[in-house]
Amino acid sequence: MIKTLVYVVLILIGLCISPLIIGQSGYIYIAIGEYQIETSLVTGIVGLIVFYFALQLLEWLIILLLNIVLSSRYLPEQWRRKAAKKHTLIGALALAEEDWPAAEKAMAKGAEKGEIPVLNLFAAARAAHYQGDITARDHYLTQAEKNPIAKTAVYTSRTRYLMKQGELVKARAILDKLNPTSKSSSPVLKLAQELYLQQQDWQALKLLLPILKKRQLLAETEFNQLNTKTNSILMINAAKISEAELTKCWHWLNKSERKEDELILAYARGLIQYGHKDQALKLINKQLNASPSAALFTAIPDLITAQDQDIRKLLSKLETTHENDADYQMCLAKLAIQSRETKQAKTHWQNVCRIAPTHQSWLALAQTQEQLGENSTAAHSYRNAANIL
Repeated sequence: MIKTLVYVVLILIGLCISPLIIGQSGYIYIAIGEYQIETSLVTGIVGLIVFYFALQLLEWLIILLLNIVLSSRYLPEQWRRKAAKKHTLIGALALAEEDWPAAEKAMAKGAEKGEIPVLNLFAAARAAHYQGDITARDHYLTQAEKNPIAKTAVYTSRTRYLMKQGELVKARAILDKLNPTSKSSSPVLKLAQELYLQQQDWQALKLLLPILKKRQLLAETEFNQLNTKTNSILMINAAKISEAELTKCWHWLNKSERKEDELILAYARGLIQYGHKDQALKLINKQLNASPSAALFTAIPDLITAQDQDIRKLLSKLETTHENDADYQMCLAKLAIQSRETKQAKTHWQNVCRIAPTHQSWLALAQTQEQLGENSTAAHSYRNAANIL
């Protein structure tokens, strides 16, 4: 616009000066009906320039007046609502395009006389957050909080934003105001789950999990994994505190949870720590007899010694059904090494390498063969171990 104006002015100045340069002033004659206008060319051009600028001034004054009227509190309510609706639409489109500055500006304007101003304030807060303007974001949320219906949504939003900032303590303080219970909304419960996990507050998560299950907010597999992890960590932490805490934690589990391998093993380790090895081995023996598993096979060599014959005898009975189970064969190999039964250990390591060869299993077999003086076969096993690296 400015560039065009400059060009017009330069052309008009040229038209004014050129007659003077060539010595011919010229004239303009206009006749409309009975009206006649006669003037010099220079005067006519100057008049056109003045007329042009007068039009520009008039346009500017009209636009200024319209802006004043549109922002005036005396503007009819219907007009202001229409303007707010337009700003809200512009803001929504800007949000969709992730044009955060434009979205914040439009949504803030739309909130002034919008039909549902609280929605505009939440949208403006989101746009401000993505611009890193924490002060503006919190201001919009404070404005939204004045609507009693929006209080839960405001607390939820504040909590989520603070979590993204890594301010977990402040986030927890706000979440606690929501008091997540079975009556809380699904978003509040999921937010609580996320925050408890980030804070590693396993005690709070333990209380929340039954609610999540009842409300079907977690898939069955996800729930089982999270529930086992929570109970296991609580058991380990309880064992670090005292024997009484360990016992309390075990009795806090329900009947089905007390049959889970990971929880049985966590409790057994705690019992052994406090000098109750017989009780621990009785639990493991019972579980091994009822449901042999990879978790038990992996843990047993670290929990028993050569003198613990009951579990060893039970493991021997499982050979017919677990002959091709690599975890079972590895368990027997480690127990054979404990008992200094090197030939037995070699046989079981060979089985492991046959079923599921790994670098570690070939290495263990090679070391066992070396102990037996079988250097050539040991060298072959070392080569196999190297090939799996």
